[in-house]
Amino acid sequence: MIRIYTDGAAQGNPGPGGYGVILKFKDVVKELSGGFRLTTNNRMELLAVITALEALKKEGIPITIYSDSKYVIDAIEKGWIWNWQKKNFAKKANPDLWQRYIPLHLKFKPKFVWVKGHAGHEENERCDQLAVQAANAGKLLVDHVYENTKE
Repeated sequence: MIRIYTDGAAQGNPGPGGYGVILKFKDVVKELSGGFRLTTNNRMELLAVITALEALKKEGIPITIYSDSKYVIDAIEKGWIWNWQKKNFAKKANPDLWQRYIPLHLKFKPKFVWVKGHAGHEENERCDQLAVQAANAGKLLVDHVYENTKE
C-alpha cells in the first residue's frame, strides 16, 4: 500500500502559500513541497493531493491519502465533485484544480482518511512544516490561474 500524507498552508488566505507531501511505499519515503506567492489554503490542500498522485509511477497499488482538509476529503468522499463536474464547476472555487484532480482519482482510486491538524500526528506535522517552509521560500511560484481570476 502507498501511504500519502498531505497539507497545505496560506498566510493571509489569500497570501503566500505552500503545500507539503510525504509519500511512503515499503521502505521508501519521499517528501515534496512547493510555494506560491498568492494563493489560498484550500488551493494548497488540493494541490498537495494532486502533486502526490502525479508523482506516482505505478498503478494498481492501493493508495490511502491522509489529510486534515475537510474541504478536499468531503468533496471527494461525499461525491460533491461529480455534481460540480456535471455543472461544469459553475460558481465553485478552484475548478482548474478539481479538473486536474478528477483523472487522477479515476486512475488511482485513492481512499482518504481525515486527520486532525496540529494535533501531534507526526506526518501531518511534517507536511505542515514543509508547506510553511515552501510558502516562506525566496522564490515563490506564480499561481497564474488563481491570480488571473482575482483581477
